Amino acid sequence: MAWEYSEKTKKLFMDAVHGQPGTHIGEIENPDGFGEHGSIACGDSLRFTFRVEKHPVNPLQDIITEARYLTFGCTSAIAASEALCALIEGKRLTPVESLKITNQDIVDYLDGLPEQKIHCSVMGAEALEAAVFNWAQKRGVSLDSLEIDIHATEQEEGRVVCKCFTLTEPYIKRKIKELNLKTIPEITGAIKAGGACLSCHHTPGGLQDLLDEVWGTDKTQPLPSLPLLTDIPIATKRAVGIGETLSPFQFAKKIEKVFDEYVRPMIRKDGGNVELVDVKETTVYVELQGACANCAGAGQTLKYLVEKTLKDQVDENIRVVQV
Repeated sequence: MAWEYSEKTKKLFMDAVHGQPGTHIGEIENPDGFGEHGSIACGDSLRFTFRVEKHPVNPLQDIITEARYLTFGCTSAIAASEALCALIEGKRLTPVESLKITNQDIVDYLDGLPEQKIHCSVMGAEALEAAVFNWAQKRGVSLDSLEIDIHATEQEEGRVVCKCFTLTEPYIKRKIKELNLKTIPEITGAIKAGGACLSCHHTPGGLQDLLDEVWGTDKTQPLPSLPLLTDIPIATKRAVGIGETLSPFQFAKKIEKVFDEYVRPMIRKDGGNVELVDVKETTVYVELQGACANCAGAGQTLKYLVEKTLKDQVDENIRVVQV
């Protein structure tokens, strides 16, 4: 599927990949600020560096004169990185002032981004925070005394909730609050948490529990009781395949249903697709298409999204093979 990017987004992307004057792809040697965010294995990663004009007396008056980035991302990731650098350099901001740039500022600069690509703007803002923290350490600036909490050790100290993208509880809860995220799809769209194997959606301590905790959902009401397996009519069991051995045809149809309802919608969020080619016993042959066809994270997508979902929803013995 083709994303509907603004003309400004497309121009920034094309200018950057062709190395036009004024663009910012690259890395500053011996930078004054260095930060990274994202996961190369998952296909989205950003390294951000900047150089400052150092004030002779007060480091808080250092001015960022040059900003550069390296990213393993898509059109929106590159355009968002260009926007971040342009905003910083154009306004001649101090490192502390640059922290006022939000992911929404980046989206606005680009004249909008597709909802499924908002996480690219978040990635840039997070890498900027890490770079400012690095600058503060080098220049002896106490961010705590300025009441600036950059969360630099958040990922290392927190409990990992989304294992596929190594995102921790403190980080996810902070982004839920900052971005006013109210549902699991909104979390996935903004920061990618829960976008691969899906297993952290409703597990204890998972994304739904974090949403409930942040927004104060009342959990005192008893949950509705579920019917016992023996209470389910035989016809219903046969319809959903409970307690029975499925025929090869039924097995394949159940896989198709999971593909249509779970696997394809999630893969299409990042501009990809997946074709179910064949099913032989418990081996499922698939073909990744679109943005996923040549993605660096294709192996992770097959293992943690396609295969894990089929194991959970259909049969734990399923093995997925790419053709």
